[in-house]
Amino acid sequence: MSTPVEPYAVGVVLAAGMGTRVGADGNKAYLQVAGLSMVSWSLDTLDRCADVARVVLVFRRGERELAETTVRRELPAAAVEFVEGGDSRHASENNVLRYLAADIDSGAVDAVLIHDAARPVAELDMFATALAVAREFGGAIPALAVPDVVWATGAEIAAMSGAGAPVRVQTPQAFQAGPLLHAYRAADRDGFEGTDTSSCVEAYTDVEVRTFPGEPRNLKVTYARDIAVAERLLIDRAQRPRR
Repeated sequence: MSTPVEPYAVGVVLAAGMGTRVGADGNKAYLQVAGLSMVSWSLDTLDRCADVARVVLVFRRGERELAETTVRRELPAAAVEFVEGGDSRHASENNVLRYLAADIDSGAVDAVLIHDAARPVAELDMFATALAVAREFGGAIPALAVPDVVWATGAEIAAMSGAGAPVRVQTPQAFQAGPLLHAYRAADRDGFEGTDTSSCVEAYTDVEVRTFPGEPRNLKVTYARDIAVAERLLIDRAQRPRR
C-alpha cells in the first residue's frame, strides 16, 4: 500500500483492551475465528479499502511481538504499522494520534478511521461509508436502533427509529483528522478522558458527528458465545465473491 500525494485516510484497529468477559486466557483480539485471528480479519478489511492508504494496529503493552508475529503469519502481504496502546481506550487513541500528529498537522492525513478488533465481521462498505460521511461532515458513527442500550437524539437517529430512541453505537467510526487531533490535544491538556472517540470530539470541537445505519451482523465479540456467531458470519462472508 503506497502513500498517495493527495491527502489520505489512515485506518486504525484497536487491540489493546483486556476482554476478560470472553473467557480467553490472553488478549481476545488474537482468538482464532474462521481461520484467522479477529484482529487479522479487521486489518485485512482495512487493507482492502481503496480509500485507506495506511493501516495501524494499536497493540497492548507487552504484546508487540505477538502483534507483529500474528500479522506477519496471517497477512504477509499487508503493510501494517504498530503503535503501543495505553491503559484505556482514550489513552490508546491518544497514542496513535500522537504517532500520526506530524502527518495530520502537515495536511497529509485528512481522515482517521477507528475500529475495534473485537468486531471482525465489519464489512468493507461500512468503512467506506464512515469515511465518506466523515469527510463531508466531520465525523461518522454507525448506529443501530435497539431497545435498552443507549439513549441518543439527532436527525439521523430520528429518521431511523423516532426521536429519542435507544441505539447501539458500533465501529468503524471516522473523523476528520485535524479536529480529531485538536480534540485529543485539548483533552490531554485538561485531563479529560472520553468514553469513546466521539465524546472527546464533541467536547472540544464544533465538528458535526453524523450517524449512519449500522449493521446487525457487525457484532462485538464480548462473551464466549459470540465467537461461534462470528465464525458463522465470517465463513458466510468468505464464501461470497470478494470485491
